[in-house]
Amino acid sequence: MKAQRKLVSGAATRLIGSPFYVLKPDIFDGVLREFQVSYLYLEDLVGNTPLVKLKRLWQGEHVTVLGKLEGNNPAGSVKDRPALNMIAKAEARGEIKPGDTLIEATSGNTGIALAMAAAMRGFKMTLIMPDNMSEERRASMRAFGAEIISVSQSEGGMERARDLADEMQAAGKGRVLDQFANADNWNAHYESTGPEIWRDTQGTITHFVSSMGTTGTIMGVSRYLKEQTPDVEIIGVQPAGESQIPGIRRWPVEYLPKIFDAKRVDRTIDVEQELAEQTMRAMATQEGIFAGVSSGGAMAIALQVAAEQEAKGEKSVIVSIVCDRGDRYLSTGVY
Repeated sequence: MKAQRKLVSGAATRLIGSPFYVLKPDIFDGVLREFQVSYLYLEDLVGNTPLVKLKRLWQGEHVTVLGKLEGNNPAGSVKDRPALNMIAKAEARGEIKPGDTLIEATSGNTGIALAMAAAMRGFKMTLIMPDNMSEERRASMRAFGAEIISVSQSEGGMERARDLADEMQAAGKGRVLDQFANADNWNAHYESTGPEIWRDTQGTITHFVSSMGTTGTIMGVSRYLKEQTPDVEIIGVQPAGESQIPGIRRWPVEYLPKIFDAKRVDRTIDVEQELAEQTMRAMATQEGIFAGVSSGGAMAIALQVAAEQEAKGEKSVIVSIVCDRGDRYLSTGVY
């Protein structure tokens, strides 16, 4: 494809076997302009999401707070990256082929992203999810042609969904990608999200904040950023107490994602559901950033860290992941 050849020849870096391009900073804008008259595949548009500066929620003298807008991905969330990567890498290794049925337990965003990626690459998709997820998420999955199996909270919610996926695979009903134990999950962020953040901050990032669900985002970004500078602080966000925040979890020990490595997170901070929702709404009304509750939780902690750094008078650049868009939460009443 013409546009891809141009990318590989000098406009961007692409790791061997990776579906991601990381555009070089000196020609980033020029390449985007050139793409306006070039043809791309949908998967070429996963990644290279914008990094925007807060200008009303935060106005510190020494600290800059940035949000990485992952809702700009084709299926609307940060999960587009691992979804595409898990399918593309498994297919490249010969583990799956178009026409096969893929199975995954999901709380929402991964399911939407997998349904999209499966549709574009010719796979059937079965998704198992807790029944308390928003109707917008379910409708989006169905729109991409996925089959949905619901699991009630009384049956065990997300933990039961994961067990059921394994049972279906054992019964020969399809192949489980297993985002919770699949290295291609975190590797997607090592290959794309981390390099993009480093590029767009020109290496000035001092703190990275991410909500933690499967933990793929924070694991991959942490690996990449720590290789560039060990001084960057990696901060994970999880729900406080009984808070129910879609997409992020405080996992029971026996269900802790196998890809998670606690040594790669410098600090883990709890966020209350009420604060996450308040910050989410403030992001929309004061910054024009329309996002979900987990994004509000991460940004709430990013603002707390910004206040800490500002009080110390330390020059800092804080990047928070804005995981998705707010339109898939409207039916829940959080807005």
